[in-house]
Amino acid sequence: MMSWHYKTFDQFTAAEVYELLRLRSAVFVVEQDCVYQDLDNQDQAAFHVYKTDGRRIIACARVLAPGTAYAEVSIGRVIVDLEYRGAELGVELMLRCEEWIWDAYPKSKEIKIMAQCYLASWYGRQGYVGQGEEFLEDGIPHRIMSKNIA
Repeated sequence: MMSWHYKTFDQFTAAEVYELLRLRSAVFVVEQDCVYQDLDNQDQAAFHVYKTDGRRIIACARVLAPGTAYAEVSIGRVIVDLEYRGAELGVELMLRCEEWIWDAYPKSKEIKIMAQCYLASWYGRQGYVGQGEEFLEDGIPHRIMSKNIA
């Protein structure tokens, strides 16, 4: 049975941490052919939103508090398993993150993300607007984007 989960890092079981890292590695390292250090010491302070199919994590993202990655609250490490793409699961994931942000940080006026450029139009359809120039992060073109939530 598919279900959504909302957890801080210390609420994860060892199996859930393994699943989270398995999915990130499958997408960011193998699928995108990008060798980078995923373990950046921000997961411990993040709030994690993810969906399982009953046996494994199939979509996930993390929310970082204002002042962690940016002055604003941010969403990052947004992933949907290849098998589940095309079913608007990414849209639902972003909406669930945003709803959590509205509850957790009611004074926040903006959400900031670092989007891979090939996904900028997808994030644009979710209401995010590009800021500044493109730049390389781990060899992949990125752009800072933000969404007004005031």
